[in-house]
Parts: sequence; C-alpha cells; structure tokens
Amino acid sequence: MFTYPPSPGILQWLSGGQFASRLLRSLRLWWLLNQLYGSECHWAIELEQPFRYRALRDRLFAPGHSPLETDSVAKLIAACRRTDCVCQRSLRSFLTYFSLSRSIAEWINETAQRTGLTPADIEARLDQAPFAVTHRSLRQDLALLVAQGWLTQVSHCGYSCLPAFQWPQPPVEAVPQLDWAGFSPAQTWQLLHILEAIAFVQPNLDVVINTLWEQVGRLHPSTAKQNPSPGRRIFLHLDYVLSLEAQEQVDDLQQQIESLWQTPDGGVIQFDTWVAKEQRLARVTVYPVCLHYARRAKYLSAYGVDPFGQVAWHNYRLDRIRSQHLRVLPWGDPEAPAILKQQRKTGTLPTPEWIEQQLEEAWGFNFYLPKALLILRFSPIFAKDYVDDTVRHSTFCKISYADLFPLIAQQITDGQERQTVLEILQERAPDDAYYQALVRVGDINVIMRLRDWRPQGEVIAPLSLRQQMLAEVEEERSHYIGSQE
Repeated sequence: MFTYPPSPGILQWLSGGQFASRLLRSLRLWWLLNQLYGSECHWAIELEQPFRYRALRDRLFAPGHSPLETDSVAKLIAACRRTDCVCQRSLRSFLTYFSLSRSIAEWINETAQRTGLTPADIEARLDQAPFAVTHRSLRQDLALLVAQGWLTQVSHCGYSCLPAFQWPQPPVEAVPQLDWAGFSPAQTWQLLHILEAIAFVQPNLDVVINTLWEQVGRLHPSTAKQNPSPGRRIFLHLDYVLSLEAQEQVDDLQQQIESLWQTPDGGVIQFDTWVAKEQRLARVTVYPVCLHYARRAKYLSAYGVDPFGQVAWHNYRLDRIRSQHLRVLPWGDPEAPAILKQQRKTGTLPTPEWIEQQLEEAWGFNFYLPKALLILRFSPIFAKDYVDDTVRHSTFCKISYADLFPLIAQQITDGQERQTVLEILQERAPDDAYYQALVRVGDINVIMRLRDWRPQGEVIAPLSLRQQMLAEVEEERSHYIGSQE
C-alpha cells in the first residue's frame, strides 16, 4: 500500500524537482495517490479499470461540486462553501489529517530548506486550498502521475492503476518508517546487514541505517541484550574497489550534486575531469541530470560541453573528477552554455526519464552512443548453463537460426555489412544457440560482458564489435605464444 506521509521529502520527490513552484500541486498528487493506493481508501480496487476522469472526480469532490469543465475556480469553490468538499480543505488540514512524525513548525523549516522559500511564505500557503483548482488542472495532475509512472494512460479509455511493484521508488531519505511487526529479530538484523553492504551507493543511507538500528533495539530489547547481532549469513560482493580516501571524495561530490538538485532552479556545474583514453585533464560545463552506480563505479549523466569541446551527453565517473568542489554557475553566467539557457527558458532541460527511456531502447550504459543489432552464437551446452533464462536487457532474447536471416535483412541497412554477416551465419551450425539484442556500439559495459563470455561466445554482428573481439583475442594470444618460446 501507499504508506508515504506528506513529508517535505516525499512532496519534493512528487514535485519532479520543482517543489517551490509545485508545493500545493505536490500535496494534490500525494492525496490522489493516498486515495488510490492508501490503506484507508481503495479507489484502485473500487474504480472500474481503466477509469475516466469523471469517475475519479465524482469520488474526490462532494456531490454539490460543479462538474462543468468551463467553471472558474471562484465559481467552483463558491458553490461548496460551508461543506466538507475537498476543495475547501487547506494545506494545513491535510498535513494534520495524516499524523506526521514532526510538528508543523518543523515541517515548515524543512520545506524552507528544500525550496528556498521563507518560512513566512510557506506559512501563508498553509491556509490555501490545494484542490481549489479547475478540472483542467486536475486532468493535468493525472497526466503528471502517468509521466511519473504511477498510472498508465489507455488510449481513448482513460487511466489504469498499477500494481505496487511497478510504482516509482522514493529517494532513500524519504523512505517511510518500516513496520517491523512482521519481522523476527534475526530477519531485521539480516536486513540491516544487507543495507550496510550497499550503503556506499547512497551516502545518506548511513543515517537511515543508524536510525533503523535504534528502532530494532527499542522493539527487541531483550533479544538485543542476549544476542546483539546474529552472525551474517548473506554477503554482497560488489565491484567497488576505491580506497577509503577516494570513496570520501566521491561521496562529497555526490552530496554536492544532490544538494544542487534540492534547490528550486538547479544549475550548471563546471569541473575538471580526467580523460583516461587520452591521459589528460579536461574542463567541462554541464547540466547534471542523474547519478548511476554501474559496474565498479558511480557516474554522473550530464549534458553540456563535454571533454572534447562538443555539446553532448556524457557519463562522468565521479572518481575521475579532479576538482575538489564543483563550481556552480548561475543561469545568467556567461560560461553557462547558451543551449542550456534556451532549454531552461523553454522548459525542455534534459530529464532522468528521458535517460531511462534510452537505456530501455538498447543494451549499454552509455545511452548516447549509436545502437546496432547484436547477434551472438553459443554452443548449446554453454548457453543452457550460462545464458538461457538470464536477463541482460529487455531486447536480449533467444532467436532461432531460421529467424536470423529476415531479421538481418530488416535491421542491417549497410549492404556490405549485411552481406558479410549473412555469409558468416551460413557457415555456422543451425543447432547452435543464437541470441539477439540492440546494443550501444562501443559501450564498455557491453564489451566487458562479451569478454566474459569468451571463448564460448561468438559475436556475429555488428562487424565493428566482431572485429574488436578478434583483435583482442589476437593480442592475448601473442602474450602466450611469446611465453612458450
């Protein structure tokens, strides 16, 4: 169930990074989700799926609330005065309706820190009614919930609710209090041990873990005295091999970036980064979009002037940033790229959602690289033990030998490459195991996976990857030939 309180952290998350300008709207989104998926209301079950706006409208407002789309806000709320319609309820009443873990004064102070608004401004907004809006505004709220992944829009039929496992996940700091009632002491300790093992991904998780340890101690005091910490039985081994000093620097950079995202307008950052391929430092000026942990390192996905002087996307390894502190450029700064200023003006700045879409389209972390058809061949025995029934990417799947030929004709547009790939395929056994995927050509993560599969896996297409694998194999072979002589 949707158990998140209307805390500043949750509302900021729902605002999509625009908490200051969407304070009332964030509360509306929270209330709609609470009614659809919360423990007290079950609209997701009661509403016919898919549902249209009018079905939700009739549940949301009092019977006397006008359904006319053309009515102004003043006319809508005037008809509901002295009723219990949701359009009459203030922001303050919503906050007091749900038992917050902090006082209203504390809620105001934290909201001020997250938005840049003054406590007096926020205090004034507490008496405003979030649902004193037109029907058009509420339709836009539903569209925003679709964009955030809380609902799906069914063409010409309205909206459909989603199961809980498909809901967006909040930032770690906004995770609600866990209900430990269903956990034994050993289970809760095991969970906390696992969280500790991955705490490096999100530095703020350390604070959460300490709080949870305190909760466990209060809930199971007698057990804690007898056995303060049961032995660990589950271990996570992640390829994150930075020294403690380097980890601290990476955490500092991560916190600087996250702090920037919590400001109302965000901003452009400038820093020096090490270009490993060319063994040089480069200064970049970019708009930071999101952070990733991907196979051994943390990365910042950003758009702007990259290490090669081009305005482009790039993934920056945080441990290769040489600047101790990121330089934040105001939007009016002459060094801020003109294209970013224009995108901000038109409301088209890059978003994490766009990056997620690109990651879904093809296998590879460097989502800005060109994509191509990947064809792999394995021996049936190797595929059965190591490849079949594994999930690499949504586009990665098994394909029959016969189906490869029409696929190649459709997907490989270069005539010479298509002919070469077909000739290679005709020389291979139809009974071998074949897989296809769309990959980002040149992505190091894909290349490392292909290396792991050598010598049991053969890259048939694209030819650029096939030739790279061949060159690497020849180079490796030369090492061993020399040692035998």
